[in-house]
Amino acid sequence: MPTSQPIPSSERASLADVKPPIALGPLDGRYRAAVSPLVDHLSEAALNRERLHVEVEWLVALTDGTPDGPAVPGAPRLSDAEKTYLRGVVADFAGAGIAEMAEIERETVHDVKAVEYFLKRRLAAAPGMLGDDTVLPGVGELVHFACTSEDINNLSYALMVRGAVTEVWLPAARALVEQIADMAREHAAVPMLSRTHGQPATPTTLGKELAVLAHRLRRQVRRIEGAEYLGKLNGATGTYGAHLAAVPTTDWPALSRSFVEGLGLTWNPLTTQIESHDWQAELYADVARFNRILHNLATDVWTYISLGFFTQIPVAGATGSSTMPHKVNPIRFENAEANLEISCSLLDTLSATLVTSRLQRDLTDSTTQRNIGPAFGHSLLAIDNVRRGLTALAVNTTLLDADLDENWEVLGEAIQSAMRAASVAGVAGMENPYERLKELTRGQRLTGDQMREFVAGLGLPDDVAERLAGMSPRSYVGLAEKLVADHL
Repeated sequence: MPTSQPIPSSERASLADVKPPIALGPLDGRYRAAVSPLVDHLSEAALNRERLHVEVEWLVALTDGTPDGPAVPGAPRLSDAEKTYLRGVVADFAGAGIAEMAEIERETVHDVKAVEYFLKRRLAAAPGMLGDDTVLPGVGELVHFACTSEDINNLSYALMVRGAVTEVWLPAARALVEQIADMAREHAAVPMLSRTHGQPATPTTLGKELAVLAHRLRRQVRRIEGAEYLGKLNGATGTYGAHLAAVPTTDWPALSRSFVEGLGLTWNPLTTQIESHDWQAELYADVARFNRILHNLATDVWTYISLGFFTQIPVAGATGSSTMPHKVNPIRFENAEANLEISCSLLDTLSATLVTSRLQRDLTDSTTQRNIGPAFGHSLLAIDNVRRGLTALAVNTTLLDADLDENWEVLGEAIQSAMRAASVAGVAGMENPYERLKELTRGQRLTGDQMREFVAGLGLPDDVAERLAGMSPRSYVGLAEKLVADHL
């Protein structure tokens, strides 16, 4: 018999040599379209652009100084045109600039130093744009003045994460929550059998169950909207040592605070070499909690699909199974589950790792923070999948009604509660209501006629007996519809 012959790796074309380069991870390959907005905020190029931004603004701050003069005596005041030119260096940072900075870094073997040298090149080139009388070529030594790399990095990451959260992740999360809330309102009055512990339980409405999830997710969104993004600029060990040694007459803490707050961040006045990253751990814990609630929604919707409560609207031309042509798989919710789990794993690791740094500084945070993008990317991808999955659902009210009609025993809770109330009101014959309903209903299927017959023989007041006799599993939903209206 013929045997399979694996092709040796040495005889295969190297995929690592293909141009343009093939993505190693799915976020930059298969799922690129869903997460590409994060590239502007959490990519390596975005990090270098924010570093350039911080360096430019620090240079401007040093020359602007205080009303008494520049922070560094002898530094020139920059004209509006010179400030515009410098900020244009940041705004125009793209393909050619990214490649140039990468080339510089190959020489420096230091990413922040590469940013410094890149900016100094632009200062030297300023006369070509602004004329020979510009002062920019003479302020090169103010670039990165008295800074440690972490002064630049912590501010850059704070700006990057804030941008990613406020401009990309939060809009997607809000849109998802409103989509769920709209579904909840639409189906607020659609009765559905509950299942506690997987067993038939007190009926609810489909809308009320969706409203619970919308309410939970919205609460996490509010927490994330209120997140603080901290930053510091205080030197190699947080003491302003170099600042004071160079210029003892400047109020460096005041300038630092003004600078950090001018970037729209919250000033952290007391740090080691690094900003402590506690705000990041707080934010990532909230995003992870949002993820886990969304995971709960995905598994619940998956289960409702499995029960037939939701049907999935087929997509023309799509294939559910390679061998079973009838299948329409709940792939959007399964994909979301997996990506939420990956996102939470990364966010949990970021939260646990970033709050610890040996003594005044170690570099574990450097490589760790480079995974912020994947952490948010997998969450954003999951949000996209859930939104698309929800759009393709239809409610099977026929099956919901049939499920309710097969479980009249769930009215046992209502009947025994009414008996308790009647007993308190002094009606005779209401003893042991729970036990009597347990004997009647536990582990048994009852019909509507059987339940009405039982109620008729209890001796309840006429109005109570009439109310219970007119009740069905479909009508036994309490205030579900009102709760949706009142709280969404």
